[in-house]
Amino acid sequence: MDLASLDIFRAVAAAHSVTRAAGVLGRAPSNVTTRIQQLEHDLGVRLFSREGKRMDLTHEGATFLGYANRLAALALEAREALKPSAPAGLFRVGSMESTAASRLPSVLSRFHGRWPAVSLQLSTGATRPLVKGVLAHDLDCALIGQPSGPVDGAVIDTGYDPDALDGETIFREELLIVLPSGHPPVESAADLKVKKLAALEAGCTYRRMAELWLRHAPSALPVQQVGSYHAMLASVAAGNAIGVMPRSVLDLLPGGRNVGHHSLGLIDTLLIRRRGEPSPAFRAFRDLLASP
Repeated sequence: MDLASLDIFRAVAAAHSVTRAAGVLGRAPSNVTTRIQQLEHDLGVRLFSREGKRMDLTHEGATFLGYANRLAALALEAREALKPSAPAGLFRVGSMESTAASRLPSVLSRFHGRWPAVSLQLSTGATRPLVKGVLAHDLDCALIGQPSGPVDGAVIDTGYDPDALDGETIFREELLIVLPSGHPPVESAADLKVKKLAALEAGCTYRRMAELWLRHAPSALPVQQVGSYHAMLASVAAGNAIGVMPRSVLDLLPGGRNVGHHSLGLIDTLLIRRRGEPSPAFRAFRDLLASP
């Protein structure tokens, strides 16, 4: 087992196809097939189930993928530690959708202009999956939502462990409960006149903060899960739901001025990464995030 075999394995796992992986790697399909077979022989397990031309990871293959990603990241870290250089290569960034929409466009544009040798891949998701992605070496860093303290007396478990990850506050957002137009002013959840909460997927820190705030509502509000902040605002505008989003996102959305809102207070956006020497790409990205 060598690093080249790991790269081939990871490419096939991502493409679900020997032919597509071979095209990405610039290798002959027969060579890719042979290397996968050799790797399976060395490990003594089947890494892929084969249905026609589609290659899907077996249970053992999915387990091995986590180790392969970690080994590849460690090899890159070792090369960079021995020979520091200008940012280059693949750099995988995770972000909450809200941060990607309101904070990152100008940063990513400047990053690409200054460091064109870096292939930056941006993934969006909720905080908990992003933390898992960094810990599993699927992401090099991520921007997550992290309350600075207990929320309504409860501690929100975002998965962030300061003993395993380095994190620093990059942005501070004002989190809002978004109300339908014409809704009476709200001092607490007891004043709500709607029947549900429109929110993003479970694992979203903002959703969890809203759910804790809603413990004081006159009755339990079910969650209408939506896929975007545009859909959330549409649900609120329809008059029978509230939403939860940062003010920076509401200010960007068409129709954002036509709804009411109630502030839940401030929440930190942390930039997290695994412990160890940061890569040149990470340092460049962090510097741009921190600059005006």
